[in-house]
Order: sequence, then structure tokens, then C-alpha cells
Amino acid sequence: MSKHLLIIGGPTASGKTTLAIALAKHFGTEILSADSRQVYKELKIGVARPTEEELAAVPHHFIATNSIHEPLSAGRYEQEALALLEKLFQQHDVVVMAGGSGLFIKAVTEGLDNLPASHDMKVQLHEELDEKGLEWLQQEVEKLDPEYYASADQQNPRRLLRALEVIRLSGQTYSSLRTGKAKERPFRSHLYLPEWDRDVLYDRINKRVDQMMAEGQEEEARSLLPHRHLSTLHTVGYSELFDHFDGLYDLETAVALIAQHTRHYAKRQLTWFRNEAPATPVSHTTQEALEQIITGYEKM
Repeated sequence: MSKHLLIIGGPTASGKTTLAIALAKHFGTEILSADSRQVYKELKIGVARPTEEELAAVPHHFIATNSIHEPLSAGRYEQEALALLEKLFQQHDVVVMAGGSGLFIKAVTEGLDNLPASHDMKVQLHEELDEKGLEWLQQEVEKLDPEYYASADQQNPRRLLRALEVIRLSGQTYSSLRTGKAKERPFRSHLYLPEWDRDVLYDRINKRVDQMMAEGQEEEARSLLPHRHLSTLHTVGYSELFDHFDGLYDLETAVALIAQHTRHYAKRQLTWFRNEAPATPVSHTTQEALEQIITGYEKM
């Protein structure tokens, strides 16, 4: 019998976790997270990690498995996720994946291009980032590869550093070297995106940010302040609060910036999924989406 990977993708705050759990319960299976931030054990509130109750509902993988001192690249995620899927498909015909990190999803479903890499160049670029800051990195990538920058997670220095590394080593744009040629996989992948009116989604994001602050995001960020230089912490929800702690602006402004930057990130996620990954739209209502996916699966 064919093996199927059912993927719930889409932007932040679109209800992926709830739908994925309902789907995994229906099929009696397990969930792989495809979230490049929730993988870090030190990040909880600011990355909207599933609750303890949600994690206990069905087995989850790649949630709080790595330290912020051990960045998980998309390439390593591909290797580890494929090895795990090989084991899980021995027990299940269906496995569920959920997350908004498009590159993680693409790494598993299609594989990544074999792009040039250099340890010395990585060290050099990290030194430049430490000296010149994230804004410099953003400007460099935007100048050298505007096509990639437009759809990139612009608050994620690891992604931008990798693009700049490839550009400097090859003399070509990162976007032009990504062939998009899919590798063969021993399972079939099906990507589903909950559909939201954009204004409603943005309102959900604003409310989520307020909830994060009420749950203690300021204290979580303060506890991580000694590690702010790590690339894994150059991320929305933490960078803004670090700047607040530096006195650059008050807390109210920091919270407003977190919401604004999260909305911008959601917009880029939507653009990525629209342009990079053929997907089946489903209802944003969990029960309706569940029925749509199950019906579609039964017709496969």
C-alpha cells in the first residue's frame, strides 16, 4: 500500500496545530513539526509552541529537540526527517506534518539543491554579521538577489547568510541556482493550506501577540538576553524585546513591532506557499478541513 505524508502548511496563526492533531488522531498516527523555531527547547512562548496538552494528544517530533546553540539547518532537517519517516511508515500508512517553514517542507518532499558551501566563508559571514548587524545582511541580500529576498524570511539571518554564502562562492544569484528539480521519495506528499481572509488572519496574529505577552514573553526574552548574539535568536518576538531592553523604545512599541513583523512574516509565508508549493486549499474551520482532507484521501 502507498505511504502518504499529509502536510498542513500555511502562515503563522492559521490553525495548523489544531488541524494536524485532529488529523493525526483520526489516522492513529504521529506528527512531524516543520517549524524552524519550535525545534528549539529554549523558545516556548515566543514561537507559539503547542501546549503540553496538545503535545500529549499525539506523538510529536522536532518540537524542543535542539538547543539554540545547535542550529538546525534545512539540510540536516531533511536527513533526520527522512530517516524518521522511514521508521514511521513501517508502522503507519499515513504520517502528518505541520508547520510554516516552507524550506523545511520542501527539503522533505522534494530535496534541496546541491549548492556550494564553505566553512571559511560561513565563519567570515558570521563575523561580518556580528560586526555590522542584521540590517546590513538584509541590505546585502536584497541588493545582490532581490528575487530571493522578496520571498525570504527577512528576520532569519541563517537563511540570509546561506544565500549570501552561495552568492559569494558562485558569483551567481541564490535564486538562479535553485533548480527546483524534485528528488524521488518513497511516499506521496499532499499539502493542504487552511484558507483565511487576510484581515481575519492579521487580527488573529495581533491577538496571539497579546496572548504571548500575557503568558510571559517579556520574561522569556529577558532570560535569553545573554545569548542574543546567536543567529537562532535573531527572530521575531525576541529581537524587538532585546531592543526594548536596550532602551531603543518602550514596551508598547516593542509589542506593536512584534505584531507588525509577524504580519509581514505571514505575508511572506503566503507568498512562498502560493509560488513554491502546489497545495490544496481547505476550510479554516478545523472540522470542515478535517472532513475535506479525509474525503480526498479516501479517493486517492
